[in-house]
Amino acid sequence: MTRILRGPVLRFRADPFAEGAEAALGWLDDGAVAIEGGRIAAVGEATEVIATHPGAEVTTSGGHVIAPGFVDCHLHYPQTGIIASWGAQLLDWLNTYTFPEEARFSDPAHAATVARAFFDLTLAHGITTTASYCTIHPASVDAYFSEAQARGLRVVGGRTMMDRNAPDALRDTAQAAYEESRALIALWHGQGRATYAITPRFAPTSTPAQLEAAGALWAEHPDCLMQTHLSENHAEIDWVARLFPEAADYLGVYQRFGLAGPGAVFGHAIHLTARERAALAGTGAGVAHCPTSNHFLGSGECDVAGLKELGIPVGLATDVGGGSSFSMFDTMKAAYEIGQRRGVALSPVHLWWLATEGAARTLRLGAHVGNLEAGREADLILIDPASTPILAARTARATTPSELMFALIVLADDRAVGQVWSAGRPVNPRAPVR
Repeated sequence: MTRILRGPVLRFRADPFAEGAEAALGWLDDGAVAIEGGRIAAVGEATEVIATHPGAEVTTSGGHVIAPGFVDCHLHYPQTGIIASWGAQLLDWLNTYTFPEEARFSDPAHAATVARAFFDLTLAHGITTTASYCTIHPASVDAYFSEAQARGLRVVGGRTMMDRNAPDALRDTAQAAYEESRALIALWHGQGRATYAITPRFAPTSTPAQLEAAGALWAEHPDCLMQTHLSENHAEIDWVARLFPEAADYLGVYQRFGLAGPGAVFGHAIHLTARERAALAGTGAGVAHCPTSNHFLGSGECDVAGLKELGIPVGLATDVGGGSSFSMFDTMKAAYEIGQRRGVALSPVHLWWLATEGAARTLRLGAHVGNLEAGREADLILIDPASTPILAARTARATTPSELMFALIVLADDRAVGQVWSAGRPVNPRAPVR
């Protein structure tokens, strides 16, 4: 049967970077979302939606804002246990915390335990779609996709490829990475709501032979995504230049091996040359902006507005565990702060769009999730603007939707996330609608 949720609705009519914040926001004070068969059947003014769906079960949100589920387009579920680890900068952090932790994922039971904890945390924060790196172990991929499938979630993930500059327990070979990734694609890609991403960790941990194998695999499976890291840290960039002296730049390494194009998602992309920016725009590759991680590891500040001006897809990402929070509210706030320091104050509409529709488009999932629109999958969250005393006091004074949205960005946390819906059913029992 049809179910209708009635209340304030946060949705988008356009890309605010292209059309402006006012034109892009499709806020409804008294709106409704009709859900049928796991998809959104209609969105609009409550009276109209209810009138055109006679017999539907109508429930009100109790003042909670009905919004698209957050989409996190770059993170590492195996690093769930090492979030908030003190640590220097990127390369030191990898060696001190990340690699020892990822070695534990050779144990399928450990991988399954962490996957359960990971999805408990992401759903508690209103994140309904994740794009995660796994480890080199096929069991880590199986655990991630299995847990997501059991919960009915749309997710992206892939086996990490590393055949050099990593501990013995985390090194594979070009052939093993190719064969195991191909088997995992056959097992998981397109099953339920799963999308496979071919996943070389980053250029320094793959030999040319492995990058060539990754490019060949992607050419064989162009409907998969490809995810890796790009220009996060100055020391990393210098390292890439020493390892690949023939390349024009960091992005040039990936281009050489067929790892740049539509469906490529590059994490960070902070310190780009003019050539790299133009090449990203030309290839159709996207960027995952990870502001809390960039703060935490002292990596730098991504030029989001500049990338979007060039037409490059950009989405927001927590980058857990280098990122310091599972909260997309914290992530939006950090993106706002970075924009301020760069002289471009992103509006609340821009920030929410990056955390939903922008991230979905970056993952080539814009036809499925990221917005409240008829035909898309019914992934949505109910947000309580009065979940804490300070938030209630501030949102009570908001005179526009944008002002309320910004108060949530700055002051909200997981307590503001009520029900979380995935494919038309509640997957987080908190704060039932009334």
